[in-house]
Amino acid sequence: MNRIDQILPAGTWDLSAATDIVLIDFDRRHRRRIALTTEGGAEILLDLPKAVRLRDGDGLPVEAGVIRVQAKPEPLLEIHAHDDGELVRIAWHLGNRHLPVQLLGDRIRIRADHVIAEMVEGLGGHVDDIEAPFDPEPGAYAAGGGGHHHHGDHDHDHDHD
Repeated sequence: MNRIDQILPAGTWDLSAATDIVLIDFDRRHRRRIALTTEGGAEILLDLPKAVRLRDGDGLPVEAGVIRVQAKPEPLLEIHAHDDGELVRIAWHLGNRHLPVQLLGDRIRIRADHVIAEMVEGLGGHVDDIEAPFDPEPGAYAAGGGGHHHHGDHDHDHDHD
């Protein structure tokens, strides 16, 4: 079994160089340690110092090359609206509920949830049931998410006059 202790972030390596693929759904992609089987039948052990959110396109380096992480298709809702303003308003309501969302320009994907689907339709949006890979935004405070990292210790003054 290959032990993997590092991740090659999506965009930092050549996807065409992948020697195998591991399909993982959203729930199983936030891990520190997990045993997985690749599409080619290889058994691997992800063994990281701390939990990370694996993203579609990340690479897992092994002796034989790099295994590509691929988001496994799962039941989702694809949301679209009549105009950008309406879609932004729907996105605000989804964010207000702290739901993981995948932003795709003119549409939004979320996990299948009939209550949220009714809310979106009540806001004027349209909802389609689909099965697709889910790779939501990592969030502003997620480690490695590209956003601002907020820590309890501040190294600057807040002047609130």
